[in-house]
Amino acid sequence: MRPSGTGQAIGMMSVRDPLIATASGGGLSRADGSPVRVLVVDDEPSLAELLGSVLRYEGWEIQTAADGRSAVRAARDFEPDAIILDIMLPDFDGLEVLRRVRAILPHVCVLFLTARDSVQDRVNGITAGGDDYVTKPFSLEEVVARLRGLLRRAGMARASGGTEITVADLTMDEDAREVRRGGQLVELTATEFELLRFLLRNPRRVLSKAQILDRVWNYDFGGQAHVVELYISYLRKKIDSGREPLIHTVRGVGYVLRPPG
Repeated sequence: MRPSGTGQAIGMMSVRDPLIATASGGGLSRADGSPVRVLVVDDEPSLAELLGSVLRYEGWEIQTAADGRSAVRAARDFEPDAIILDIMLPDFDGLEVLRRVRAILPHVCVLFLTARDSVQDRVNGITAGGDDYVTKPFSLEEVVARLRGLLRRAGMARASGGTEITVADLTMDEDAREVRRGGQLVELTATEFELLRFLLRNPRRVLSKAQILDRVWNYDFGGQAHVVELYISYLRKKIDSGREPLIHTVRGVGYVLRPPG
C-alpha cells in the first residue's frame, strides 16, 4: 500500500518542467567522461518511470527495479554511481537492499526515498549507510538537487588541479579520492569523504554542527545535529581507531581536527 500523497508528490513537477530542463547538461559525469549511472528502486512503476524520465534529462543512464532482489541484481550488473532507494519494498526492505549492495559497491551513493519520516527512521537509514533521505510527498526538483549534491561529493564533478591535503600522518588525495593514515588506505563513503575534507581544510578550527550541516549536507537534513554526531563517530572509527586521535570534540561548540601535540 502506498501512502496518500505519493500522487500529489508526482504532480508537483512534470518531466517537462523548465526547472528540470534548464538543469540538464549540468556537467556531472564519471571520471572517464561516461554518463553517471543511477538505479531507481521503487515498487510503484509510475513513480519509478517518472523519476527515471527526469534523471535522463540530466544526461544520465538510468535503470529501475521494483523489489529488493531485482535491485541487488541490477546493482551487481549495472554498477550504478547512485541509488534512489525506497525503504518499503514487497520482498525485503531498503535497509536490507543497502546492506547487500554495500557488499558489492561499498562507495555507491544512496538516497533513501520513503514515507517514513520519524527521527528514528532517519537515524536508522543513516546508520545503515544511506547518504541522504527524502520523505514522501516530495518535490522532484528536491530529489534531483540532492542527488546532484551526493554525486558531487563522490567526485563526479571534479575540478581540475585537485590538491593533496595533509595533517600529521593523515593525507587526502582529492583527485584520486583516496585517504591514507600512516600510509594505510582508509575506505570512506562519499559523505564521510566530504566531512573529512571539510575538517582537513580547516585544521585547528573548531567547526560547529550547524557549519558542518551547511557545508557537507547541501540541505540540512531537517537540521538534525545528531546526523553530524553519527558521521563524526564513523570517521573516528576509521581514522582514529587504535591511533592517536586527530578528531576532537569541543563540548558545546563543535569539532576540530588537529595534529597530536
